[in-house]
Amino acid sequence: MMMPSIFGENLFDEFMNDFSFPNVGKVLYGKHEPAIMKTDVKEKDNIYEVDVDLPGFKKEDIHMKLEDGYLTIQAAKGLDKDTKDKDGKYIRRERYSGNVSRSFYVGDKVQKEEIHPKFENGILSFTVPKEKKAVEEKSNCIAIEG
Repeated sequence: MMMPSIFGENLFDEFMNDFSFPNVGKVLYGKHEPAIMKTDVKEKDNIYEVDVDLPGFKKEDIHMKLEDGYLTIQAAKGLDKDTKDKDGKYIRRERYSGNVSRSFYVGDKVQKEEIHPKFENGILSFTVPKEKKAVEEKSNCIAIEG
């Protein structure tokens, strides 16, 4: 089926370029931009505060796993793309549907009980304790008494 040019791939991108808005996401992530979990990490004294954007996802769609020092976040939604309901068939869908996943190395000593996630308004927030480094004593000196 032929689609009118108004439903072309870059309709809104070209429109917004006329207003000189930089398309930073397109430059950084290319055509996979909607699938990237945009993340902010803030360092504090003993912890890292992490905020992950997951717009349109529900709490039930998100899973976190800690394994071998890696914290993995996975989310999935709306995988049925050819949906037709009583109101008709979609001609264009721009909102993301599919699977996304992202992993962070948090250290081997971090336990899952130390991570307290909260999902609110499309943002997954959690803290991760900083990995404590073992202090090595490298003293080759011999103590002299007297």
